[in-house]
Amino acid sequence: MNLHFADYLVILIYFVFVVAVGVIIKKKITSSNDFLNSNKSIPLWITSIAFISANLGAQEVLGMVASGAKYGIMTVHFYWVGAIFAMVFLGVFMMPFYYGSKARSVPEYLFLRFDEKTRALNALTFAAMTIFSSGISLYALAKLLEVILHWNFDLCIWIAAGIVMAYTLLGGLTSAVYNEVLQFFLIVLGLSPLVIVALQDAGGWDTIKTNLEPQLTHAWKYMGDADANPMGIHFMSLIFGLGFVMSFGYWCTDFLVVQRAMIAKNMSAAQRTPIIAAIPKMFMPLIVVLPGVIAIALTKSALDSGDYRIPTDATGGYDYTMTLPSLIAHYYPSGLLGVGITALIASFMSGMAGNVTAFNAVFTYDIYQAYFFKNKSDKHYLNVGKLVTLFGILFSIGTAYIAASFNNINDFLQLVFSFVNGPLFATFLLGMFWKRTTGHGAFWGLVAGTLAAAITHGLTIAEGKGGWISPIYPISSGMGQAFIVASFSWMANFFTTIAVSLVTKPKPDEELRGLVYSLTEKVYGTEKRWYLKPAPLGIILLVITILLNIIFF
Repeated sequence: MNLHFADYLVILIYFVFVVAVGVIIKKKITSSNDFLNSNKSIPLWITSIAFISANLGAQEVLGMVASGAKYGIMTVHFYWVGAIFAMVFLGVFMMPFYYGSKARSVPEYLFLRFDEKTRALNALTFAAMTIFSSGISLYALAKLLEVILHWNFDLCIWIAAGIVMAYTLLGGLTSAVYNEVLQFFLIVLGLSPLVIVALQDAGGWDTIKTNLEPQLTHAWKYMGDADANPMGIHFMSLIFGLGFVMSFGYWCTDFLVVQRAMIAKNMSAAQRTPIIAAIPKMFMPLIVVLPGVIAIALTKSALDSGDYRIPTDATGGYDYTMTLPSLIAHYYPSGLLGVGITALIASFMSGMAGNVTAFNAVFTYDIYQAYFFKNKSDKHYLNVGKLVTLFGILFSIGTAYIAASFNNINDFLQLVFSFVNGPLFATFLLGMFWKRTTGHGAFWGLVAGTLAAAITHGLTIAEGKGGWISPIYPISSGMGQAFIVASFSWMANFFTTIAVSLVTKPKPDEELRGLVYSLTEKVYGTEKRWYLKPAPLGIILLVITILLNIIFF
């Protein structure tokens, strides 16, 4: 792939623009709350786009295109089963607690609802995950640019990290959020022409369906038998593992995305943020799944529509990770090629910036202020927040180099998420809707859930991964293994939390008002028009999602 002057100009303009956003916003940053939490002043349409863009990082864009090529249309389950339902639940039921409690972060809510040790456990694991994830995004970006453009790996890491550091240090969370909006539109506009041109080259959807195996063009039809579909999972494992545990565990408890709703101007906007974000999320498969399906269709010799082929790796098998870059290189001319490459760069930088801004808030509020220096001035915490941002970037660079020494690092990261986010949702579900849940129950439930995840992983094996205790239970795919690990971790947390809570003393009702559903006054918002209320909007989205599942059954 060779870039020309016009392509480099597009990339340069993007870099200048994102830093300029930080420079402009810097004038409004006068307190730690401005820097770390945007002073809860961001408009609804900004928080909604930022909510989805924070999730639109490297793994989402490259990973879903790769999964589309590998698993076909079944990849839409990550959206129509594994996202929309949880996003609506977050907006309707959980945001009133997050926003109403005045908590500045998810770990701080755990402190208010439970105790210090539960907050500490979540804060430490989340901080480690965000730095690791940020480093993965940085490593993947540098590796991608090294492979497809032959740019220097080290130079790519330091330039990308330097640009993210510049605009996050200058404008804090507000700068990151506004840049996420820019990055969202850049990704959508940068990849949309690719879908249109490649789909036309493949002869349209009907031709693709005719020439591909039916398992690759149906979402549900072949899920009654795990051996009959490319994911190698049964529909019950999908619904519980992905649709409930992993989906709700991520969208409802991960501070990286919840933070975007928590900085909205008021309760109504905070509730509507994930629901409005679910609208573009519902149609994202057109941008990030369909290209993968088109790519495998073009590669199949039976279609014979052109000379495009998915790249192969050293073993001669398909290198699915390179599907999107290879499509861009094949179809985009000079100028538009620069837009496509910039869209990829934006996805990586969006993921990195989102993780860094979530990290600095959690570290400053839930570790530094909570356990080391509790009563310092606001200016002190502002300076600490900026310093933590700097160290977060440097730690990300370090983990990027560590990632270079691992194979299947993204699979490993997804497994880590199933270890942490899976059991965490059980903690929140019980904590918000069962007032008898205690701090001891929540803490030991999290510990039990994580241990259960490790044991399940050690007793199952999929694609050569796991089975480190004893490979008793083979699973067809790594994805199916992740769903099963998450399921067992959630159940272990759920039942352990209940058992421990029943033999330990709960907090008095007075301390739980505004934190537990049964003890919280129901606020239905000030919106008079039905289409501005969270619940009706959510119901409409759920109906559309069900219809999409039926259409692509």
